[in-house]
Parts: sequence; structure tokens; C-alpha cells
Amino acid sequence: MFSYYWSIKWLIDVYNLNTATASPLITALVGGVIFTIAIIFTGTLTDYKESEKIPGELASSIKAIYNDSKVLPINDETTSVMRTHIRELLHAINSNFRKNNWDLNEINSAMEAINNDIVQLSAKGLAPPLIVKLRAELINIDKISNRVKTIAETSFIPAAYGIAELAVVAVLLVLLFVKTEPYYEGLALLGATSSLLIGLIMLIKDMDNPFEVGKKTYADVDMSLLFNLEDYLKNG
Repeated sequence: MFSYYWSIKWLIDVYNLNTATASPLITALVGGVIFTIAIIFTGTLTDYKESEKIPGELASSIKAIYNDSKVLPINDETTSVMRTHIRELLHAINSNFRKNNWDLNEINSAMEAINNDIVQLSAKGLAPPLIVKLRAELINIDKISNRVKTIAETSFIPAAYGIAELAVVAVLLVLLFVKTEPYYEGLALLGATSSLLIGLIMLIKDMDNPFEVGKKTYADVDMSLLFNLEDYLKNG
């Protein structure tokens, strides 16, 4: 991308088409574009910081409900089946993250199986405080699952993205025709400005969905806690 941009800039300079001057108006335009991008970046960063907590919170709730099932006073086939369902829930969560497609129906089905297990334990006389604790962990998993769905599939103000991209293109086009003196100093400033604007737009788009596992992106949250937990539960 940058090579094409510099090639166009070189051709414009060769044919003396760089007739625009570095006026305060252009400076104000660049500053306005950076300000617009900063607003979008701030909004996206809020969701991203929240997303960083999601793997750890999911892993904690799943591990807690799994360990609780081992110490219940009712130790029969129901608790064994419940642990199997918990492993299946974790596998479904990790599978969705790896496929970059959050299938809420699949997650809900896996949680419903665990909920049915809790209902059976309640019918067998499990103490209400233990029932409440198991339900609380399951509700927390459900809440986080819905939040993942929202973050993964909702863009931060699509109209703002369009305005920012249009503004960046306008600034880059204007800078192509700006004549700078001294020449190489101007090229350096042009390169820094264009790199900053394009890099910020790409970073914002990358951060907008922080759960793109394995897509060679640079702003994704670390899912290793969930992946390692699946291996741990298999051996446990």
C-alpha cells in the first residue's frame, strides 16, 4: 500500500503537479482527522479492555463449577454427567473462538444441559446454597457469552468509520499535491503522517473484533487460559 502511495507521489513530483502549499488550512485538516480517529479509537479501546478480561472470567467460572461438582455431597451418575457437560461447554466455547464465529445457540444448548443437571441435583436434595452457587456461575457464563456475541458482531458506530476513512483518504490525496521545502524533510513528514493515519485506521478495525483467533491479526486477546483449561479438564 505504501509503495503505491510513494510511487504516485514520485510521479506527481516528477511532472511538477505538486502545486499546493503547506498552509494552515491543511494543518487544520490533518489535525481534525486525527481528532476524529482519536474519538473512534477511544470508544473501541473501551470494548477491547473489557474483552481482555473475558477469557480469564470465563475460565474462572467454568473451572469453579467443575471443581464444585467434584465436592458435592451427592456423588452419583448425575455429577459425573454434569462434569462431562461442563467439558462439552468449554469445548464449544473454544471451538467457536477458533472458528471466529460465535454460535450462541450452540453455547446455550451446552449450558442448558448443565442447567438440567442442576435441576436433577436439586430434586435429589442438594442443599439450596450449593444450588445457588452453581446457578450463579452458570448465569455468569451466560452473561459473558452474550457480551462476546455483542462485541464480536457489533461495530463501533459504522457511520463514524465511514467518515474517518473518507477523511483519511482526503488528507492523503491533499498531501500528494503539497509542495514541501526542503524536499526530503517534507517527504519524511509526509511519510510519518500517512503512516500514522493509515496505521490507526487498521488498528481500530483490528481492535473492533478482538476475538479473531488465528487470522494473523495484532490486536487480539489472549485465549490461552481457555485453551489450557480444556486440556486440564480432559486430564482431570
